Amino acid sequence: MRVNSLDQQIVSCLVTNARASYAEIGKVVGLSAPAVKRRVDRLLETGVLRGFTAVVDPEALGRGTEAFVEVHCRGNISPARIRARLEPLPEVVAAYTVTGAADAIVHLRAADIHQLETALERLRGLEIVDRTVSTVVLSRLLERPPNPAT
Repeated sequence: MRVNSLDQQIVSCLVTNARASYAEIGKVVGLSAPAVKRRVDRLLETGVLRGFTAVVDPEALGRGTEAFVEVHCRGNISPARIRARLEPLPEVVAAYTVTGAADAIVHLRAADIHQLETALERLRGLEIVDRTVSTVVLSRLLERPPNPAT
């Protein structure tokens, strides 16, 4: 579904503050609260909005050590099979299929370097994995939510 500029403004308001009331959003975009609610409901129904969540600092939850790992698989492995093997690993917070030499890029978060090493060992031990190339994050320079208005 394509969204119009009004819907983009509503989404932008929600990205900035998901706790904003429909009336507050309505003041920004020039609609009544019920009209904003109808549009938000439609955006949820069509999958443009996937839901609402709290944004948490991983360090505050004891998961401040992170790495990005190139995963090179044995043979021709489907994305669904890669996902199925990665899902049980609790340190995997995201995974992507990519172009280039690797089959996937995996984002790991752990409590410390020891837990990260253990997670990497479990990842390397998966029967689909031929080899990995790991990059440990030293500091986060920039992280921002997607902005639909740009």
